[in-house]
Amino acid sequence: MTNKKSDDQDRIVIKKYANRRLYNTATSSYVTLDHLSQMVKDNTDFVVYDAKSGEDITRPVLTQIIVEEENKGQNLLPISFLRQLIGFYGDSLQGLVPSYLEQAMRAFGHNQEQMREYMQGTMQGMFPFGQFEEMNKQNIALFEQTMKMFSPFMQDENGEPTGDGPKKPTAPGAAKSDASLDELKSQLEAMQAQLNNLAGGKSGK
Repeated sequence: MTNKKSDDQDRIVIKKYANRRLYNTATSSYVTLDHLSQMVKDNTDFVVYDAKSGEDITRPVLTQIIVEEENKGQNLLPISFLRQLIGFYGDSLQGLVPSYLEQAMRAFGHNQEQMREYMQGTMQGMFPFGQFEEMNKQNIALFEQTMKMFSPFMQDENGEPTGDGPKKPTAPGAAKSDASLDELKSQLEAMQAQLNNLAGGKSGK
């Protein structure tokens, strides 16, 4: 259980009650998931606690916001990506996925900011939307490629690799294991470089 932290004075505290109502302690008013969604978009930092137990439930509440947005038709997560992501729960590489996705989304956000500046500056508000859509498609493909990249290392219940990756050697040695890790590291670095250079490559055309 994660309870209240000492640095909460720098964040808005939201309390969730048994009746599922959310209470903003900063404004002394009840709020909805839509309000919290807007707070995220406004870069307003907040934390959500269960009013009874004091448990930090920020993660499930944010996940609920994503589910609500997806149900409204705001589909940002491809089905193939969701399936691959679910496949990593309980996998030996599970701990690697959050940090990589965080870095990838940070790079994506940086690219989006460059595109906004391009719209407001160079093009004076006139922007070729086809180019923007193409960039979005490439970013989505990049995320899917990221998850597929890991698939050769995922194992089934018998310890055999799943997906289209190479089969697990019958007697793997330490050198083979190190080579696989080096290969994975190289692929991660290459993927990060592609994310960082995506906007630059597009705007240079």
